[in-house]
Amino acid sequence: MADTRAARSQTTYPGDKMSSTRVIPASPAEIFAVLADPGRHQDTEPGDWVRSAISAEPITRVGQVFSMNMFLEQAGGAYRMDNVVTAFEPDTAISWDPGQDDGTGDVAVGGWRWRYDLAPVDGGTEVTLTYDWSGTTQAVRDDFGGFPVFPPAFLDASLAALAKTVTGRR
Repeated sequence: MADTRAARSQTTYPGDKMSSTRVIPASPAEIFAVLADPGRHQDTEPGDWVRSAISAEPITRVGQVFSMNMFLEQAGGAYRMDNVVTAFEPDTAISWDPGQDDGTGDVAVGGWRWRYDLAPVDGGTEVTLTYDWSGTTQAVRDDFGGFPVFPPAFLDASLAALAKTVTGRR
């Protein structure tokens, strides 16, 4: 009989953030290895928004910047996203704030954050993905047509994609 715990997810939507939680049948180390590798991030996204890493360097510390090639028709097509790492706790938590390099090497973040929290549980790892846009200004919210920029189900689909990537199930 299949373990259905890995297929369950729960999405919450309190205020200016939303989270989804799922048990993935893999160790925290296996999951963290994918999340700390920008070259694998396109495999954790349910669509084709995230295209590729600009550098193959793994994430290793808070303050590190990693850059991704992105594509979104509503944003004018192809663009670059520079991400500042805000949490790096191996096998436990990783987060980053997306933004744009201002041309001087400084990244002007947009006020939203992606965070993954990992906790070992019976049958694998409980992974909570949080999208927090509480730091966005009203001007940014207006420019984007409001937040969140995708439905809550996007987080569930992201965790499903992460599970497939980590477990090798396609």
